[in-house]
Parts: sequence; C-alpha cells; structure tokens
Amino acid sequence: MALSQPAAAPTNGHVSSSSPSTSPETLSPVLESPQTDVFNASSVAEIKAALSRLHSQEASVTARLDALVTSQKDLSRELGRLDLMRAHIGTQTSTTRSISHGMLSNAAGTADRISSAVRRLDLEQERVKATLEVVEQVAELKACALGVAGSMGASQDWETAASYLHRAAQVPLTVINGAFAAEMVPTAEVPDPPSVTLDNAAESLCGLFLREFDKAVKENDGAKITRFFKLFPLIGRSEVGLDVYGRYVCQGVAARARSNLNADYGSQAKDGFFYANALTKLFEHIAQIIDGHGGLVERHYGPRKMGRVIERLQVEADVQGGIILDTWSDERHVDRKLMDIKSYAFTFLVQSFLPAQRTSHLPAPGASAATEDEGVDMKEIDGILNEMAIMLCRWSLYCRFLTDTCNPPGDDETEEDDSQRFSMPSFLQESSLARKVNDKLISPFNAMTTFFFRRSVEKAFQLDESPSGLTLNLQRPLKADPPHITSAVDDIMYIVNKVLQQSIATSQEAVVTNVIPTLSRVLGSDFIGMTQRKMRDECYPRAPVQGGQPPEQTIIAFLVQINNLDLGIDYIRRIVQNNTGSKQPLPPASEGTPDQSALATEHLRSLFPAPSSAHRVAQTLHSLATSFEAKVADLLSDGIQVVFNNVIKHRLRPLLADAFRDIEYHLSDTPDAAPASHDDYDPADGSKELVRPRFASGWTELLLPLARILTAPAFDRLLTVTIAYFARLLEKRLWSYQGRVNALGAARLERDIAGLVNAAVDVGYGAGAGAPGRYRHREAFARCVQMTLIMGMDEDEWDEVLGGGEAGEVVEKLSREERVRVRAMVRRV
Repeated sequence: MALSQPAAAPTNGHVSSSSPSTSPETLSPVLESPQTDVFNASSVAEIKAALSRLHSQEASVTARLDALVTSQKDLSRELGRLDLMRAHIGTQTSTTRSISHGMLSNAAGTADRISSAVRRLDLEQERVKATLEVVEQVAELKACALGVAGSMGASQDWETAASYLHRAAQVPLTVINGAFAAEMVPTAEVPDPPSVTLDNAAESLCGLFLREFDKAVKENDGAKITRFFKLFPLIGRSEVGLDVYGRYVCQGVAARARSNLNADYGSQAKDGFFYANALTKLFEHIAQIIDGHGGLVERHYGPRKMGRVIERLQVEADVQGGIILDTWSDERHVDRKLMDIKSYAFTFLVQSFLPAQRTSHLPAPGASAATEDEGVDMKEIDGILNEMAIMLCRWSLYCRFLTDTCNPPGDDETEEDDSQRFSMPSFLQESSLARKVNDKLISPFNAMTTFFFRRSVEKAFQLDESPSGLTLNLQRPLKADPPHITSAVDDIMYIVNKVLQQSIATSQEAVVTNVIPTLSRVLGSDFIGMTQRKMRDECYPRAPVQGGQPPEQTIIAFLVQINNLDLGIDYIRRIVQNNTGSKQPLPPASEGTPDQSALATEHLRSLFPAPSSAHRVAQTLHSLATSFEAKVADLLSDGIQVVFNNVIKHRLRPLLADAFRDIEYHLSDTPDAAPASHDDYDPADGSKELVRPRFASGWTELLLPLARILTAPAFDRLLTVTIAYFARLLEKRLWSYQGRVNALGAARLERDIAGLVNAAVDVGYGAGAGAPGRYRHREAFARCVQMTLIMGMDEDEWDEVLGGGEAGEVVEKLSREERVRVRAMVRRV
C-alpha cells in the first residue's frame, strides 16, 4: 500500500507530507532508515528487506486491532450489567423514599416530641429538688437560728447552742446569704438576717467560752476545762480553742519547770545531774501532754490539729529549756573551762616529741601530774561531759518524739519517704532551744571531749608502767601474765571505749561524726606517735658491738611496745564491735569496707532512726577501726622487721650450718662402707636422725623466748618474716649440694628437710598443734621440699614430670629448667 504512489515521491528521497499513512508506528521505521526505503532501494534485496519490515509492522498493528475488538465485547457486557444494576437501584431508591416520607416521618416527629417532653420534665424535676433542698436548708437554718436564740436565753444550754451553730455551719453560705433565707428565717423573736444572727451568736459564745475556760483554769477544774475546750470547734472557732488550750498547757509547763528548777536547789544544784534531770522532766512533761491530750484534740478538732498546740508548747519549751541551759552553763562555768582547755599546752606530749637534746627537763613517767593540769580539773570536765551527754540524749529523744508525732508516716518505704519521715519539723529546727542546744551543749561537748581524751592519753603515758618479771631466759618463768603490755594501753583504750559510748548515747550525728574522727586523729598522733618515739629512741634493740646481741631488757622493752600496737588493733576492733552492737567480729582492714546494711546494726538504728544517719555513723565507726589499723600496721611491720634484723637474722646462718654439720649425702649402700667422718652419725643406720634435733634445739632457743613475750598475732608476723628468710637460706644450701648427693643420700636429704620444716613451723605452737598458721608457714618451704622430691623420684615419676603429667603438679613451684637442674644434682650409677 505504501508503494502505490511511486510517481508522487519527491526526487530528493524524502517522504511526502501527503502520504496516506499518518501512524507514527508505521512511519518511524521508514524515517529512521531513509536509505533503505523502497523508494530509494537500488537493489532487489533492499526492496525485499523493506517489504519484510512493512509486513512486520502490519502484523503488529493487526494484532493490536484484534485485541481491541475482543476487549470491546467484554466492555459492552460489563456496561450492560451496570445498566441493569442501575435500574434495580433506582427502584429501591424510590421505595425507600416512599417509606421515609410515608411511614417514618410521623414516628420521628412523635419521638422528637416525647424526647423534648422528657427533657423538660427532668429539668423541672431537678429544679423542684433544688428548690426542696433549699427550702429544707432554709428550714434547718431557721430551726438553728431559733434554737441558738432559745438555748442562749434563759436555759443557757451552751452545748445545745454550740450544736445548733455547728448544724448551721453545714448549710452553704449561698443559702445563708440568699434573699429567700433573709425573707423566711427572721421572726419576731429573731428579727436579724440569719448570717447576722449566727455571727453574733458565735461571737457571743466564743467570748463566753473564753471567760468560762479561763475561770475553769483559775479554779483548776479539769472537767470544765475539757467541757468548754470541746465547744470551740462547734462554733467555728477552732483556732481560738487551740490557742487558749496551748496557753493553758504552757502555763502548766512553765509552772512545773519552775517548780523542778527550784526544788531542793541548794542541796542538788552543784552535785549530781540536777540540771540534766530538770531538762529531762521538762521534756517528759511536754511529751505526756502531747501523748495524753493528742487524742482529745484530734477527735474534736480534726486530724493533725495537735500540731498547732505542739508549736505553742515548743515556744514555751524554748523559754524554760533556755533558762535551764543558761543556769547550768553559768553554774558550771562552762565558758571559763572552755577557755582553760583551749589554752592547755599538753607539755608532756609536746616535750616527748622534741629531739633528745631538748628533753632534759621532761617530767619523769609516774610523777605526780597535779601540777600539769594547770588549773583544769579532769574530774570536773568528766562530770560536765556526763551531764551534757545525758542532756543531749534527752534532747534527741524529745526531737524524735516530736518528729514521729508531727510527721505523717510514709506510704511507701522509699528513701524519699524516709527522709521526710525522719526530718525534724521546721518549727523545731528553727527553735531557739535547738540553737541553744547546739551552742551550749554540742559545741562544748565536742571541744571538751577532744581535750578530755587527749589529756587522758597524756596522763596515761605519764603514769605508764611496763610489766615486770619478763625475761628471755627459758629457764626462768615469766612472773607477769599475758598479754605483756604497758599500763598506758589499757588506760587509753578504756577512755576510748568510754568516749565512744558517751558520744553514741547522745544520738546526735553531729557529735559522733565530730568526736570519732578526733579520736582517730589523737590516737594516730599521740598514741601511735608516742609508741613510735619510744621504739626509736628508748628501746631500739641495737647491739653494742657488730654481730652481737642487743641487751636483754632493751629487746624485752621493744617487744612490749610491739605488743602495745598489736593489742591496740584488737582493742579498737572489739570496742567498735561492742558499740555498734554487731554480733560478728569486725572484718580486718585488708578486706575492705563491708556492706552498708551490715554496718548499720539494729543497735545503731535504734539510736539513729533515720537510715541515712545510721549508715553515716556506722561508716564513721568503721573508719576509726580501719584507719587506726592501717596506721599501726606500718609501724608494727617496721618493728617486726627491726626485731628480725637485729635479733634473729645474724643467728640463722650459724644455726643452719650447725644443723647440717658433718652431714654427707653421698652415701654407700654396701655393708663394709666406711662411716662418716663425725663420731655420732652412722650412715648405715637410716633410723638415726641428727639434723632435726640440732635444728629444733637452736630454733627453739632462738624464737621461743620471743614467742613467750609477744602476742600470738605479733609472733606470727615475726615467724612469717623469719621463715621466709630462712627458707631462702635453706634453698641456697640445697643448690650447693650439686654433685654431692646420690640416690641413697637424696632419700636421707628429703627426710632431713621434712623434719627441719616440721620443727620450723612448730615453734610457738607446740608439736602437733593444729594452728592454721603452721600450714601457711609451711608454704614458704614449698620449693625446698619439691627440690628433695625431685631428687628422690623414680625414673617413671621423673618421666611423668617431664611429660607434664599429674606428677608435675606436685612440683609446680619450680620451673622446668629448675627441675632439670635439681634432677642433675644427684649422682646416679
């Protein structure tokens, strides 16, 4: 069809715009390839190719037309179905419209009318109820107004009048002040509006009750006091009732306090605990009032209303307690004593720490210390501290009682609830008595306690006495009973316990957290410092000649100072344990700080109810023990090292050499072998043992005199250092047997080393004793024992050691090279 107009084709080879085919799909191949167009074909092949393309395009177009024709049938069918459905829907719409307009319109109108009528009826009913309620309230108001007037008339029935006012108070103010009540309530007897009538009646009754209450107070008529006190909340004057009641009880508190302060003043004021008892009675009286009358106030005035009375009572407690504290402070001359203790020079302690050339005028220990007090009477200080401790304890109990009474209990046991529950009320924290307790009691108590303890330490060292009858001669018994310490340790630790008990008993965290660090500081500077000075300057075990032994009394004095340090640790730990009420011993400082819950015991929680406060106090106490132990441990280790270096070390080599004197381990198993060179040893007699008896004799002679004087822990420290050094010496001697041991001698050597180890660890414990320290000390000889084991092993066992078998675990202290070297030390045939 494209070839039917050849004559119309342009001469330039382009398709004419008058081409009958205008489809892009049809024309595009021809336009894309003009050189192969049938009009430009120059050969039969090009014509055939162009015809082939045209046939393909024709087939594609034909297929698309067929698809469109086929789909047109389905589309027509769906359109027919839609037309049919539209016809049915139109019928249904017509039917629905006819039902809506014909049947439901009347019903809808009727329902709307009924609903509107019901709403109008409900509204009218609500209005009627509201009107009836107002009418009833007005009627109640009128009855109350008439009742109040009648009761306050000739009958003078104050309880009834108050009850009428209480009933009238239940009527809303909008009704009382409303026009309807103003119209209906007034009568000829009561012509005023109800609000005026009730206010006048309440004011009149309030004045009457006040007069009657004051009259009952003057007459000391408890029944009438209670009667009129209960009427104030009924007439709406609760604040007035609480104020007048607070004034009444405060008068009683003041009268009782003056009576207690003036009773037997002449005979008791200067002795005993007169002022402490007076303050105790004041707090007890206030607590009895709160506890006894709180129920009555809460019942008639409402919950938590007792707080207003408590605040009024605290004002009176400020006055009366302040009078007691001021009088006590003046009577005891507390300010003057504070000045005296601040100016005290601690001459003995200061001069004790001066260099030796400046201590020529040092007072001799044991001399009378009366002149050293310089006007400060320690008995008076002790008595004042006891009084202050009692007063602080009573103040703590009083504060805890008021806190429990005023603070509502928490719903959940959370940390925030605990802090709110145990925090003192603001009126108590800001009270003048709280400030006076801090100024007159807490601050002086802390200052005097510091002085009292340090002066006691000074006096203990002034009167220090060493134990008598101690000797290093095993042939002479010790005349003193263990532990062998100086008298200063017992005296100082007694004062530590006394001060701790006194401070904790105050239940004041501010006291405990101030006093205990002060104790720790004084113990570190004075007790430990003085002991260190004595160990360095007075009893240092220094030999008069090189290689000699220090004087016996010097060694004994030094050992006693070591005992002082060791017993000091034990004393402090037991003191802290007893004062915390712990059933478990205090863990050593090396184990770290225990759990906080384990520190705060039931005893501490009873004295310090706030969990955070109890934890801080417990931590402070534990810090006292750990810091003291840490400071003493260094000095104790140095002292043990001095004893080892100056008393023991130079005697260990001769002792070891004497134990192995003339002992050979290259033995012969033939019957006619020549005996050893020494006379008392037969190598053929394997049952005879010489090394252990020799060593045990010298070892016991060396260490047992020290073990008799030192405490068990101190001697255990010394034995640890000694055995560690001796084990190194023994190992060196074993290495020196290179090539001097045969198989038979190796067995003998293993037996001698085992006996020597047993003798070394038994000293101070006794043979067969089951002390845990024996096994710990035996570990120091592990390398020596394993060396002898390797020497005496059979070939099978040695092969297993080389192969890394179980036998290798027995000698794990030695490296592989050392094992081979030890094995090579034995000559084998």
